[in-house]
Amino acid sequence: MYVLPAFRVDRAACLAFAAARGFGLACAHDGQKPIASPVPFHIEYANDGTPLLCFHLARHNPFVECADGVTPWLFAVNEADAYVSPDWYVSPDQVPTWLYRSVHMTGAVRVMTSQQLPDHLNQASARFETDLAPKKPWTMDKMSSGRREAMMKAIVGLVMAVEEVEGSFKLNRHKSDADHVAVTRALALQTSAGAGTLSAAMRAMRPQAFAAIEDNEVLSTAHEGTAP
Repeated sequence: MYVLPAFRVDRAACLAFAAARGFGLACAHDGQKPIASPVPFHIEYANDGTPLLCFHLARHNPFVECADGVTPWLFAVNEADAYVSPDWYVSPDQVPTWLYRSVHMTGAVRVMTSQQLPDHLNQASARFETDLAPKKPWTMDKMSSGRREAMMKAIVGLVMAVEEVEGSFKLNRHKSDADHVAVTRALALQTSAGAGTLSAAMRAMRPQAFAAIEDNEVLSTAHEGTAP
């Protein structure tokens, strides 16, 4: 991934972002062409601190043959994205751009053992069921033993030992407070879910900028109200 210094994110923040997202695009090479597959995942950590990206695929998915434990795969995790109009800036001479948050993880992928698969499935469902609180979490115990065993035979658990992590959070960090606030407010008015998500993230980045500008706006409004 090409990452400008202004948008680079450290390893810990990248892994936290990926773990919170829990969904990405697995990319590999089958010896003839690149292949890709969108999959959910969860992240665990080995005893030595190595991040382990755990997921599963249908047993007949061609990706399974690429999991040799040696050849690296790329896992791309993206979130919201949104177009930004030059008209939204306070400063002149701006250009159209696109804001986004993206993390790439690279590492060799191996097949889980049959003993590891049930634990992975339990952790995977627990990871996403937690987001549905206060609903009582679904667990595999709710399935009949026959159905559970049949489903487990139809899939293959996979683990990426994450070696390289790259992240680009293009959120106008290099812009002035005035431009940052103006674009954040404009994004909040857009109808797309991505624009709203990025607007919230950008507001959280510079709370002091919003506080200062909003205080000035209140003072200006008060002054106008007392003008003769």
